[in-house]
Amino acid sequence: MDFLTVSKYICQVCLSMQIVWALDEVTLLNPPAEALPDQLLEILYSCDEPATVQLDCVVSFDTGSTSTLLLKRWSCSPGDPKIRTVKLNLPDWLVYQDDGIISDSDWVLSCLLRASVRYSGLRDTVTAQDVATLQPKPFFSRPVKQCQLCVDWGMQMLEISQQFVQKQCPMEKETLDFLSLIFASTGENFGITRTLDPYRSEALEYLRGQAFASPWCMFTVWIFVTKHCQEALCGVFYHIDSYNDYSTPAMFLTQSGQLHVQLTGASEESSAFLSPFKVPVGQWCRLSLTLQGRIVSVSTVCMDGGQRTVKSIEHVCRHNVVLDDTEGYFVIGGGNYVKGIEGYFGPVTYFRNGISPHNSHEVVLPDVIKSVNLTGWLQMCQEFSAEMSVKITGYSLKAKQRTESSKVCFDVLHEWLVEERLPSGSKCEQWESAVPHRRSAATLAKSLASKYGGRTVSLSAVGRALYSLSLHKLSRASSSSVVSRILPLLLQAGCLADNQALYTSSVLFSAGLGVRRQPAKAWLLALLAAQGDDRLALLHLGHLHQQGLHGLPTDPDLAFAYYANIAKQTTLDRHNHKAQQAFVEAIYLNNDEDLNLQTNEDHHIFQWLKLQARQGAAEAERTVARMLFWGQQGVSPNIQEAARHYRRGALQWQDPASMYDYGIVLLQGHGVEQDVPKAVMFLRKAMDQGFVPAINALAWYYEQYEQDYKQAVQLWEQADLLDSPEAALNLGVMHSRGLYPGKPSSQYMAYKYYLRSAERGHIRGAVQLADVWITGIPGLVHRRPSDAVLWTKWAAEHNGYLGSILRKAMDSYLKNNMFSSLLYYMMAAEAGFAAAQFNVAYLCEEKMGGLLDPVYTSQCMWRFYNLTSQSQNPNTYAFIKLGDLLYEGCEDSQRDLLSAAQMYTRAALRNNPQGWYNLGVLTQEGYTLPLSVLIELGLSDLYLADNNSLLSALYKRCRDSDNDSFLPCSMALFSVYLQSFQKDYSAAVKYSMAVAVVAAPTLLLLILGVLRGRLLSVN
Repeated sequence: MDFLTVSKYICQVCLSMQIVWALDEVTLLNPPAEALPDQLLEILYSCDEPATVQLDCVVSFDTGSTSTLLLKRWSCSPGDPKIRTVKLNLPDWLVYQDDGIISDSDWVLSCLLRASVRYSGLRDTVTAQDVATLQPKPFFSRPVKQCQLCVDWGMQMLEISQQFVQKQCPMEKETLDFLSLIFASTGENFGITRTLDPYRSEALEYLRGQAFASPWCMFTVWIFVTKHCQEALCGVFYHIDSYNDYSTPAMFLTQSGQLHVQLTGASEESSAFLSPFKVPVGQWCRLSLTLQGRIVSVSTVCMDGGQRTVKSIEHVCRHNVVLDDTEGYFVIGGGNYVKGIEGYFGPVTYFRNGISPHNSHEVVLPDVIKSVNLTGWLQMCQEFSAEMSVKITGYSLKAKQRTESSKVCFDVLHEWLVEERLPSGSKCEQWESAVPHRRSAATLAKSLASKYGGRTVSLSAVGRALYSLSLHKLSRASSSSVVSRILPLLLQAGCLADNQALYTSSVLFSAGLGVRRQPAKAWLLALLAAQGDDRLALLHLGHLHQQGLHGLPTDPDLAFAYYANIAKQTTLDRHNHKAQQAFVEAIYLNNDEDLNLQTNEDHHIFQWLKLQARQGAAEAERTVARMLFWGQQGVSPNIQEAARHYRRGALQWQDPASMYDYGIVLLQGHGVEQDVPKAVMFLRKAMDQGFVPAINALAWYYEQYEQDYKQAVQLWEQADLLDSPEAALNLGVMHSRGLYPGKPSSQYMAYKYYLRSAERGHIRGAVQLADVWITGIPGLVHRRPSDAVLWTKWAAEHNGYLGSILRKAMDSYLKNNMFSSLLYYMMAAEAGFAAAQFNVAYLCEEKMGGLLDPVYTSQCMWRFYNLTSQSQNPNTYAFIKLGDLLYEGCEDSQRDLLSAAQMYTRAALRNNPQGWYNLGVLTQEGYTLPLSVLIELGLSDLYLADNNSLLSALYKRCRDSDNDSFLPCSMALFSVYLQSFQKDYSAAVKYSMAVAVVAAPTLLLLILGVLRGRLLSVN
């Protein structure tokens, strides 16, 4: 065959194929958008020769594989175009949820419907086709198939189980709220720690891993700076990796107010840059950091009233930016390695796999910031402070002129000329005028200026004077209505930077004592006080976010940020003891035994202890010294006097505990001049007598003064074997810092010692343990934020300033000043201290008389007894009172006997006889105790028994639970027995009467028969 013949044949074949292709046709007329079951699809098709029409579904998976599924096939005859309607029989795993019968599939990336006209032969030839995209529905948005199958019993149980019925999509959020509220940052090493978990979806986790070296995400942070950074850098938002190094991203504030941004690469590369713009003071600003591969964008949107200022910068890194958001942890504010800003943090958001769709010009203040209205408060305070500054300056000048004129003698003519120059009438100048509610502040400013003879008087001094005046007026209040008149003074004192006044105002608004309850305003005032480092405000906010009060969500990480602050201050306060602090004592007002131990310097108990101490009673000497040093049991702190008692116990009575205490005060210079050699001498003497704390103190001396770590560790190991909590703490510190001789640094070994120290009751050990649990140790210790909060809360509640408030509350109570006692206890109660919460409820119930409104009294009892019941170690009396309130119907609600029974049960399980007794009363009144309650009480076998059996069991346990309850519970038990006997006796009498009635005729006939027989025999 020559070339021309071959070319002719090829052209004929191509022409024939062109003709065939031109005549063959297939079109999807109504392709569906989503993969749904039982959809009808119309297909237009035609063919020139007998062929086959085929409908396929082509599915691509995240693993990279592709699967072609045959859905329908039919023959095509030559002729005019035809339309065929087919039912889409898509596979179940593509359109239905996994329900135990239908199995799940790999993650579907895409799905295509493909219709084609095919000619059979050695190879299928496709002459026409049409393709449509089919979007798979998200797994948990798919319907559940109603299977027409007979399933076994196990599958039926699965179907009716709660987990199956309410199966929900796992939280795979792309937009994460690291912070949704407002955080008050004091500018110290305390902040909010956040961690992220990997995606539970294998597909999303695969995609996240692919984006490590080319992240595409965005972080936004709202901040309000009150003062520029005092350090080289202050933490705003940063990422710490598993090696405790800074990772991508890290954003700090410099002393000049610029933003310092730091990013890391794959091969330990890192880069940083400064923003050319500054973050202003006194404005809410949204900082945003966007990562798009190597391109990093930073922008700020600042709100000043109605004005909006937008600034931005773009930086291109020389290396790939690496971000693994599940490694390590993120920090908002201060941390272990950097201090935070001074100010406030608002919402912090992380767009995990994308960028916010809103541009800078669309940014608005978040609702939580608007509701608090921080800027409105600060503007009002700024105006008031400016007014008071003018008055203070004027009064100081007048006082100075009077002081100077009093030192010079003028003649009569000079005085007459001065008087002539003065205007007639009032001698008050315009700046001296004040609106009525600010006259007290102006009067105090004038008094202070006169007192100091014209010397400069600070605004804070006026604020302290206003706060003292407010407390004095509140202590003399005859009813709660006085609070509304005194509250403006407290708010003015708060404006002048008195944090105690801010916190007191917050307590009044939170509790609604004498004013309308306003949780939002209470939160604002607490934030202001906490930002000023007020210890009670920090405690209050920690409690607020731990419990989720006032409608706020629970947030253990945010609660930890506040608790950690005051917990670490507590460890410092105990080493720097001041007269303003007092020992924290959990005294319940219903405990007469504890109340009888309260004393003072003139009380006979304290005088008797001093007499015993003088006569050589070493224990009395220690007790007196302890009471004076810490301010316990009503005695005012007097560190110098306490040191003298320690000295006498050590020198005269040779008491090892006194030797130790005296050695410590000498070592630290508390109340005496510091004398380290003498301190070591007394500590050695105490150690020689086997006093374990002295061993630990000597080890501390060797570590701090001699740097003899080997000797220090040897002594600490010896004390640790004797269960010394402080020894375990110090051994942990040595392991953490790598100072343990012959051993490398080990955070895990340090953690084990911290745990041991905390479990033995050491405050600093608890703080160190919580620091480990809030971040965890990669691969060794899991993160446990809720447990970390509990330890820091426990440590924080040992703070001496909290003890001072409790002491003032107790002193007021003992002096019968109930309103003042209620106010101080309320300040501690709002800080989450359980004993104070109980005492507030107890005062509202028992002692306030006509000081409080009856409605408020009921609300007060219910709220604070309820808070007490939720504490870690609640007072059982609170359960009884809550049960009584539920039994009677509290706050205009109906009686709730089930909840009352549950409260009595909680009291009974804590061996409170009143709980057992009240359960018996409920049963006697005809209430049937539910099976759940009886199971808790261990009385489930009496569920179907008669009431007398159940009552006997309840009253027996009441009788046996406490000696004081023996008589009343025995009387109740006797009453049950008596009723049972009476019931049984009545039944016996009735039975006997019935038998007598039935048997009487028979007996009568028998008697008559006998008598008749006898008569017949006689005859």
